[in-house]
Amino acid sequence: MTRPPHRRPVPPHGPAVWFRDLGMGLRFAAAGGREGWTRTLLTAVGVGLGVLLLLGAASVPTLMEGRHERAMARQLLNGEEPPSASARTVLAAGSDTTFRDERVFGTRVRPEGPDAPLPPGVTAYPRPGTMVVSPALRSLLASPGGALLRERLPYVITGTIGDAGLLGPKELAYYLTSDALTVDNGAFRLARFGADDPGPPMSPMLLMLIIIACVVLLMPVAVFIATAIRFGGDRRDRRLAALRLVGADVATTRRIAAGEALFGALCGLALGTALFLVCRTFAGSVTLWDINAFPSDVTPLPALAALIAVAVPLAALAVALFTLRGVAIEPLGVVRGRTVRRRRLWWRLPLLVGGPAILLLGGRLDPRQSGSDVYPVAVGAALTLCGVTALLPWAIEAVVGRLGGGPVAWQLAVRRLQLSGGGAARAVSGICVAVAGALALQLLVSALQSDFVRRTGQDSSRAQMSVSLPESTTAGLRRGIARLAGTEGIRGTRALIEANVTRPGPLRKGEDFPPGAPLTVGDCASLREVADTGPCHDGDVFLAVHGGPASDAGAVRAAARPGGQVLLNADGDTGKPIGAPRLWTVPERTREVAARSDPTGDLSLRVLATPGALDATRLQDPYARVLIRTDPAVPDAEEHVRNTAAALGPEVFVSTVHDTESDAQYAGVHTGLLLGSTVTMALVAAGLLVTTVEQLRERRRLLSVLVAFGTRRSTLAWSVLWQTAVPVALGLALAVAAGLGLGSGLLRMAGKADYDWAGVWPLPLAGGLLVLLVTLLTLPSLWRLMRPDGLRTE
Repeated sequence: MTRPPHRRPVPPHGPAVWFRDLGMGLRFAAAGGREGWTRTLLTAVGVGLGVLLLLGAASVPTLMEGRHERAMARQLLNGEEPPSASARTVLAAGSDTTFRDERVFGTRVRPEGPDAPLPPGVTAYPRPGTMVVSPALRSLLASPGGALLRERLPYVITGTIGDAGLLGPKELAYYLTSDALTVDNGAFRLARFGADDPGPPMSPMLLMLIIIACVVLLMPVAVFIATAIRFGGDRRDRRLAALRLVGADVATTRRIAAGEALFGALCGLALGTALFLVCRTFAGSVTLWDINAFPSDVTPLPALAALIAVAVPLAALAVALFTLRGVAIEPLGVVRGRTVRRRRLWWRLPLLVGGPAILLLGGRLDPRQSGSDVYPVAVGAALTLCGVTALLPWAIEAVVGRLGGGPVAWQLAVRRLQLSGGGAARAVSGICVAVAGALALQLLVSALQSDFVRRTGQDSSRAQMSVSLPESTTAGLRRGIARLAGTEGIRGTRALIEANVTRPGPLRKGEDFPPGAPLTVGDCASLREVADTGPCHDGDVFLAVHGGPASDAGAVRAAARPGGQVLLNADGDTGKPIGAPRLWTVPERTREVAARSDPTGDLSLRVLATPGALDATRLQDPYARVLIRTDPAVPDAEEHVRNTAAALGPEVFVSTVHDTESDAQYAGVHTGLLLGSTVTMALVAAGLLVTTVEQLRERRRLLSVLVAFGTRRSTLAWSVLWQTAVPVALGLALAVAAGLGLGSGLLRMAGKADYDWAGVWPLPLAGGLLVLLVTLLTLPSLWRLMRPDGLRTE
């Protein structure tokens, strides 16, 4: 009987081998002792910080969508025809105010029946004369700092607005029930609250800005995660050598080492998720640039969250395997950099030049299109920033290879950079990428600012506030003007009582309505705010007919001819007198003058009369405008004015004079950029600190040996500073060049040629100061690592 031929067992292969080796690496990392856990902790902290920011960025769409939906749900205009009064309708009017530069959302309501629709977040209408408020407004009104606002809102609080009716947990908002509210005094009749208008489409320029911001803010995070995954240690090197000694091949040891890096990345993913969940609970207590959110709003999109959960471990595997390509793992030890090979430039330079080239060769964006052509911008920006990361190690190697003698600290730093320039480049690459991207963003933002931040035509040097008093009797207007003039913090007022007048008599041929003109009564100082009157005395009359449209000038001349009469009590719909005609003769000596814009930017051709020429009590339905100059030495002067205006009635309108105003979408994007830049720079600083500490740990024995041989601690401290300063200087120079190139390409796509050079230098300076600060923070760790116990070995 013949024996079957002996067959050698086939070793496992394929995915099973990968899972086996990666699992062994995970077990080694989990059982690596104190040193292994310290290295894992550093990796987890680095990766966790990156995951925290990535999850935060993935939550921005949800946050903005939630705020927009809640803002639309409480709008008073829904685009429908006004409904008829019924038990299912409500009268509502906006009653917003401002308190210390913070907006207070307010609405006056009057339900017309038991089935009237409720505003979002309100469970029941308050009784007449009472209000429901947001939790933040309730706290403010109950605090000593809200005393001035309590004067403006002295109503009893009977309820709280729920989250569905607020943009954020710190929003100040209220709903006040008022029996005096009618359609005639500005209220809207609604069958429901809310608007379906999605808002205007986003400008392609702003879309380009958002895309660049996403690339710029997230690239440093990706760079830092890749750097954190590379953290190593001597104990791991000995373990890999031991594996080779017991028979493992090179590929197996590399997969096991990749499994250890995967363990750190998974711990970082879990830590970052935990940090995100913890920070999410405090979202409502933090306000940055007027934005705060409910924790439920800070929820990453499921697709983006899944992508982060998959991409971070895969990145750990890829980076670990790529790093181990240059490492010789032998049975007697691990040799890093087994062959000294100069880095090549041919594949790095195209990345840095290709990004701006794509932008420069691309066409300009058309502001009238939807913005679909802006997505290639992301490719150009990403290539440029990747080029900075790829070119920095070559630049450091090329420069430090030519550096020579000097002080001992300098020589130690140069030699260290010559031996491990790649590690130094990785340590500062996040800063360089952040500076290059921020520089390009700064150039783009400064160039686009003129498109979205415009001058209003107002002049805050002439007046700081404007108060409009509604139609009333002249005596009532004068009482309101006097109360405003006597308000605390007022340095001066200019009061203008206004009405409309028409030419009396029958209609002439071709006329459908008798010609009319605005008429303003005020003293000479007040009239000079709306016209260049020249010499003025009480009793003078002027026709401001120059400097405006010719049609307006013709209407004023036709209605108020010097020597002719005007009708002071004409009906606005028919032009006929209301009751007995009240006529006023325009003096023969009336002069024509040039109109000028008032401090609010309003320019109107009109008839101007001083009180000695016309008694304002004769006017029909007059209204008034009061231009106010506040005293900057009086705190809360504007709040005192608003309190006085609120006491005069809810229809009194108060506005602040601003020289410029920003487009709402631009303001939101700019706020997001500030928020994202702040978080990114904080992450980069924390990451650089973790990276530097890990590099010092790897050199613990070397530092202890140098101290044992008599090297001064100050010399080693200066060497550490030089080791950081040289790569940072080279990196920042490269970042400035790349940022200017990327910014030039972006400006060309936006069709802009001018930008603010003053915004260039602070960014490299901030990056340099950040690195200096991080280096100083690592000195305590350096002192501990130079102790003699670092010489202990097994």
